Amino acid sequence: MKLYNTLTKKIEEFKPLVDKKVNLFVCGPTVYDDSHIGHAKTYIQMDTLARTLRALGYEVFYLQNITNIDDKIIARANEKKVDWGVLAKQHEEAYLEDMKAINNTAVTKYARATDYIADIISQVQILLDKGHAYKIDDGIYFEVSTFKGYGKLSGRTEVKKDDAQTRIDHSDEKRGWNDFCLWKFPKDGEPVWEAPFGAGRPGWHVEDTAITEHFFGPQYDIHGGAVDLIFPHHEAEITQMESISGRAPLAKYWTHVGFLNIAHAKMSKSAGNFFTIKQVLQKGYDPMAIRLFMLQSHYRSQINFSWELLDAAQTRLKTYRAMADLRWQIKDGVKKENDFDTLTRAVMESMQNDLNAPMALARISEIADAQNEPVSTKSKEKFIGFLKILDNIFGLELLSSADIIANQKQILNEREHARAASNWKKSDELRGQLEKQGIGVRDTGSGQIWHRL
Repeated sequence: MKLYNTLTKKIEEFKPLVDKKVNLFVCGPTVYDDSHIGHAKTYIQMDTLARTLRALGYEVFYLQNITNIDDKIIARANEKKVDWGVLAKQHEEAYLEDMKAINNTAVTKYARATDYIADIISQVQILLDKGHAYKIDDGIYFEVSTFKGYGKLSGRTEVKKDDAQTRIDHSDEKRGWNDFCLWKFPKDGEPVWEAPFGAGRPGWHVEDTAITEHFFGPQYDIHGGAVDLIFPHHEAEITQMESISGRAPLAKYWTHVGFLNIAHAKMSKSAGNFFTIKQVLQKGYDPMAIRLFMLQSHYRSQINFSWELLDAAQTRLKTYRAMADLRWQIKDGVKKENDFDTLTRAVMESMQNDLNAPMALARISEIADAQNEPVSTKSKEKFIGFLKILDNIFGLELLSSADIIANQKQILNEREHARAASNWKKSDELRGQLEKQGIGVRDTGSGQIWHRL
């Protein structure tokens, strides 16, 4: 397995810290609103990373945090005049529903920030004790100048246009412009937790390192997330955790997903130019079409969203499903056969090359388009094995459909007899009956092939 490492700026051979065990952390959502399809891109592609590693025999613990206490949550709750905890819980549940809908099932553990307050307080206290943090009127801040490695992930120390700029803590009292808040002292009506350095609530960056240290310790294998989090968020994570532990790197490999753009501008809630996952599904799109749309581009590339491209992915998905339905139509005496072992190897090799899903899917599309014959009995197991690999890695649920019902099989048999007797009128009538039931038929040299319309 080879992965591009943002930390080293090159593609590297993947070697876990311990044997075949992989600890993977991906920054989860801040639950103040419904998730948009830009989030879907990140989480589908990180889900595929975990799936690919498992298919290669690695034991993967995939951890994702849920930021359920944050300035944005409090502001939205005040705006809606609801309790912040109720709002966060509602959007957390909505997020998990969305992830289930698009078949993001690889996460081992979702960890809510508020469940790890003790770990957060412990990290803040250590940073104070070590002289990396200081106290001012509105909270406890990390002093970036005390960490010499600041900027080593991003290669810079300044903010750029597409960074998560709304997450930079502003205070006239802080010592450095990029010092960030570890612990926020409360304003009236805000939630608080008791701490030895003053009651308050956690800052954004420290939530993640407290959670990863709780599960993985001070170092782990892979940290993933969207590219806009590289600076300042992931830079801040490195800064605070390596200052606490004295060990580097925090994560051996850093994997970042490119933006989903709309009208060639980054899709984001703060910009207001987004469609939620629910809105797209309500338009009647198949959840697996959303998944396929995201996977047709390399995870590190930016892609531009359009309804036309999503339509094309939905059409392509039908072709894949028609190929998968050939498992119900195994026949003897098929003249031309695909080499499914070679196809499986080609898919795996593409995915091992920095998750090159577009290359893998292009090969699958070639086969789906060219599969004009049934699959032979002798190739049945290899064909089903090939489909299982596709489902395990890409999560498109190709094996979820059932066989056609007995009545439809009977119509196909009658049509075969009609064709053998050159009764083309009867054959066309029977084809029409099947089409009314959502089943299409095409004729091949080895007999009929049905597919769902």
